[in-house]
Amino acid sequence: MQTAILAWGATAAFWVLYVIDHYWLSRTAASAQYSGAFGRYFSFDPDSNAVASLSGVNIAVFGIVITIVSIIVQLSADRYTGVARMFLRDRVNIRVAAFYVVACVISVWLSASIQDDYVPRATLVAMLCMTTGGLVIMMPYFGYVFWFLDPQNLIRHIRRDGVADAAKGAAEHDEAKCFEAQAQTLFALEELTDIANNSISGKDKIIASSVADALRDFAIDYLKVKPTASNAWFSIGPDIRLNPDFVAMDAESLSDLEARHTWIEWKVMRQLLSIYAEALGSMRDINYVIAIDTRYIGEAAAKADDTELVNLVFRFMNSYLRSTLNARDVRTAYNVLNQYRKLGETMLAEGKHQAAVDAVKHMKYYGLISFEMDLHFVTETVGYDLGALAQLANELGSPAEQEILAEFLELDRAPFVREQENALLGVRKAQVKLAVYYLASGQDDRARAIANDMRDEPAERMRRVYRQLAAVESKDFWEIIDRGRNFEYTPPKQRECLGAFFELLHVETANAAPPSE
Repeated sequence: MQTAILAWGATAAFWVLYVIDHYWLSRTAASAQYSGAFGRYFSFDPDSNAVASLSGVNIAVFGIVITIVSIIVQLSADRYTGVARMFLRDRVNIRVAAFYVVACVISVWLSASIQDDYVPRATLVAMLCMTTGGLVIMMPYFGYVFWFLDPQNLIRHIRRDGVADAAKGAAEHDEAKCFEAQAQTLFALEELTDIANNSISGKDKIIASSVADALRDFAIDYLKVKPTASNAWFSIGPDIRLNPDFVAMDAESLSDLEARHTWIEWKVMRQLLSIYAEALGSMRDINYVIAIDTRYIGEAAAKADDTELVNLVFRFMNSYLRSTLNARDVRTAYNVLNQYRKLGETMLAEGKHQAAVDAVKHMKYYGLISFEMDLHFVTETVGYDLGALAQLANELGSPAEQEILAEFLELDRAPFVREQENALLGVRKAQVKLAVYYLASGQDDRARAIANDMRDEPAERMRRVYRQLAAVESKDFWEIIDRGRNFEYTPPKQRECLGAFFELLHVETANAAPPSE
């Protein structure tokens, strides 16, 4: 549209001025021999040097375009690998370059075709139009080049090409072509990771987040292709077997990836894990984005009934937590657990009950590990998240509810946990919140099961739990948090049942003072 406006505007301006010159400013006897302004213009003079100058104009313009574009592409290529390859494969860039080459060649041949008694008018007019076009498209084309090399668009191009390569390779039954597509797909994934790591080094959060989202979109788009893929596609070909991520794996693990049809998803999430490790401690928001994107992949896998991918997603979520705990990064662990809980909720909603139980077991494990590392707030967070999952399992009537509840009640039973009673208040408060939910919904037997689990708790300690839960009347925490709700908040109907639950424990709460902690 911009090119058309420029072309028509420039042409119209010329003809307005030329017509004014012909009819009003150049009324001579010589002018009378022409049939109007157009007739005069197109009566080309063979002796004119204008035709020869067309060749110079086209070559000069092409030189300017090539020089500026080369500098821009080189600057981008220094920061992002594969830019030059993508640029040269882009159809618009190829067509523009071809247009200038054709215009230059035609103008050179045209300049040699002029004779004393003959001017090829049609060719000359066509050449004038092409020269006009070459001049007019310069600025819009420069704008396109800047747009093309924008990091966000580069990421989009790489993801699109990677998905296209994967779709092409998955549809191939010829092993050689299939393995070639595998290598191209892997190259696209590693290009994205390279962009993300460079962005993290440069503190460019927007670009790094975009790469994580692109890897997520790649995995989700690939799920649409996967059901119709050929058997050759799921085997790890020789072109990618030497990739560092695959070389480091033992033969049995590689065979498992092939048998489970998950090598490409493993590679995608391996890239996410690499970015996660790079960002840990220096750009925590990227860790949160990666946890969200991994959850989205798990949710898409659950909807697609891809059990192997669901299990793989849990393994990588566990790896995120392990890396985070090793770095003793409580805030990031808090955020990752939020996404882990949401993933477990999706499993329950989708009827993937065993997957939900697995999620609970993993969360409990890392909750206990956190306690051992003196990261008590992480353990407390796990307690509230497990309580939320147990409540949802009850609301949905999940057959996994009893197992989830049992795992939840095991969270504070490990010997090394029992030695630090004060730090267990958060876990016990989460269990009491679940118990009063049961009472409020008329499920007294489940509330008694929780009460029985607390029989040996010191009365004073349980009174502290009561006071702290009863004192919280606002669901909003007094600081800005991603979860949006205060852990200790219980809805009014459930708060009314606090006294009844503590009666089951035979703990007197009538004279409990407001918390002084």
